[in-house]
Amino acid sequence: MRALPLVLLSLLPAALHAQQTPPAAPAAPAIAAKAYLLLDFNSGQTLVAHNARQRVEPASLTKLMTAYLTFSALDQKRIRLDQVVPVSEFAWRSEGSRMFIEPRKPVTVEELVRGMIVQSANDACIALAEAIAGSEEAFVAMMNREAQRMGLKDTRFANSTGLPHPQHYSSGRDLAELAAAVIRDFPGRYPLYSLREYRYNNITQSNRNRLLWTDPTVDGMKTGYTENAGYCLVSSGRRGERRLISVVLGAASETARAVESQKLLNHGFQSYDSVRLYPGRQPVVTLEVFKGASNRVGAGFLADLHLALPRGQGEKLKARVESMQPLLAPIQAGQTIGTLKLTLDGTLYREIPVVALDSVPVAGIFGRGWDALRMLFR
Repeated sequence: MRALPLVLLSLLPAALHAQQTPPAAPAAPAIAAKAYLLLDFNSGQTLVAHNARQRVEPASLTKLMTAYLTFSALDQKRIRLDQVVPVSEFAWRSEGSRMFIEPRKPVTVEELVRGMIVQSANDACIALAEAIAGSEEAFVAMMNREAQRMGLKDTRFANSTGLPHPQHYSSGRDLAELAAAVIRDFPGRYPLYSLREYRYNNITQSNRNRLLWTDPTVDGMKTGYTENAGYCLVSSGRRGERRLISVVLGAASETARAVESQKLLNHGFQSYDSVRLYPGRQPVVTLEVFKGASNRVGAGFLADLHLALPRGQGEKLKARVESMQPLLAPIQAGQTIGTLKLTLDGTLYREIPVVALDSVPVAGIFGRGWDALRMLFR
């Protein structure tokens, strides 16, 4: 979709822009799960949600954060894929799903990563945690710091595996954001989540994400199960340039979590369009600046601006930028200097901050004086 034409206005009194009820979203299918969420990856918009902020036991979905920190350590050269990792007795004796590493048998980081992602191996997670941080306890502290940095407000980790613990929890919304971060920040490593099976120690185990077999557009991500959590699945699919992430928590069976996830993905792809409104770091408008070394500044977005809309509604979308006036220097790049207001059929649909694309320092004394006169007569 090409960039929308704009109307440029100064900020008007709030009473003249009272927000109306946005257009109704397409009716979502009934989903048999305790909590669920559907996220449009490009725009970051939530398309469907139920109990998305409810704190739940995340089970092996925890391994999304374990993987995120492992990928970070690889990118920062703190560990290497070909690095041989010693297997501690603690990792060897881990409970739950395993890839069957052994204390006296060499295993590499690459093998552990594949075991963690494809086989959901708890022993691999602990071995990686110990290789990266020295101990699982120290690694868990890293997990919680990273969750805080990401703004995951409903999440706390007590281990690297997802084994039940009273102080180990997350939410559908946080898990969707975490999954999106893995895809966005490590695009070269994300294809590991599409592997259907992995063989280690003469044992072949299949990826438990059934959608990898039934939907060719699904390319990840992670399953989870404990008795308390029920059957859980974070799945991601891409059709064309669009990517959706679904989170289903507390389904009744392996089959149910796959079926309900497929319902969400199909709904998102069939009922919504994802459009790129404006490219990143290119001026949407140019705004007048007072008392600055430059009297104009480009305003726009630091990254491409995408929007998810009910299917067929894109041509009805209209845009205007309301700028802060008077706009005074100094201005820092990235500073909010206006608002993009999008309307659909005359109804306010979304408001998005518009930022300065460049910095504008303060002008000298003569420039500031001249602009002070200009402001008196504008």
